[in-house]
Amino acid sequence: MLMKEMCVQDAVGQNLCHDVPRIVRGQKLDPLFRRGHVVTREDVQPLLDSGNANVFIWEPSPGMLHENEAAAMLYGICRSEYMHAAEIEEGMVQLIADTDGVLLVERDRLNAINALGEIVVASRHGKTPVRKGDVIAGIRVVPLAIRKDKIDLARGAALGGPVFRICPFRHRRIGIMTTGSEVFRGRAEDQFTPVVEKKLAEYDTEVVLHKVTDDNISIQIHAMQQMLEKHVDLIICTGGMSVSADDRTPHSIRVVSDRVVAYGVPAIPGAMFMLAYTGEDIPIVGLPSCVMFSNRTVFDLVLPLLLAGVPVTEQDLMLMGEGGMCLNCKTCVFPNCGFGKH
Repeated sequence: MLMKEMCVQDAVGQNLCHDVPRIVRGQKLDPLFRRGHVVTREDVQPLLDSGNANVFIWEPSPGMLHENEAAAMLYGICRSEYMHAAEIEEGMVQLIADTDGVLLVERDRLNAINALGEIVVASRHGKTPVRKGDVIAGIRVVPLAIRKDKIDLARGAALGGPVFRICPFRHRRIGIMTTGSEVFRGRAEDQFTPVVEKKLAEYDTEVVLHKVTDDNISIQIHAMQQMLEKHVDLIICTGGMSVSADDRTPHSIRVVSDRVVAYGVPAIPGAMFMLAYTGEDIPIVGLPSCVMFSNRTVFDLVLPLLLAGVPVTEQDLMLMGEGGMCLNCKTCVFPNCGFGKH
């Protein structure tokens, strides 16, 4: 179909090919008339009063798609499980999360679709948490009508899989190892573990084993092995991540794990963060002391990924450098600020 511009007086009996908005400042109102409405003589004055001296009506033309039809097709190209579409209006559709989880964005496919022109696909940052009901992306067809072959090109650009995926949070069994001779010998109160437990309480987690150890490597290794024997999904080691002579935790993590992803991450606070994986892909994290004092650190950026079962690579951590400086806002607005975004 093709659009034909026509003055409203001559459009009586014709099908509108676009919604006619009703604009009132500060209010969101339903359209005056929706796409497909057949214009009547009684509609002429309301159209003129709303500032529409002319409207677009449909004329059949092969190979063309209405904006709403094209938006629905693009939604099918971009979507995957655990998301649904809001109502399509004026060539735009929003993708809504059906579950709590981590949003994954296939950036190459997203960029390839946007490079086609006349199509706009925008989303939240990938590898960030979303909650059920969140808007995760918006798709917009720019013209009122678009060639079908443009949508075919978008489908080709997304070959290999959807543009957006959500990895749901699952119930996770956690092991916590609190290190430090001062806590182990009762000379100081454990202020670290309650902070970690509070963060874990935001998700469906269960601490199945908590061990307090001194700075003895053998004892630390044994504690983590006990956690693995209990089939934990994640081991969290608190404290002992600096370079002082008594901090042995990084070495203990290296012994127990099969692969160290990083020891040191370009994000502040949290630069001394450590991440490793066992041969069974169980993540082990070493938390620097800043996690105990700072509202949000690199741990808050990585934890959702680990709880959703998303593998974290060295590149993922290195990309945190741009935007990885916390501004220490009086009221933390993470994850809406730039901290950790890339």
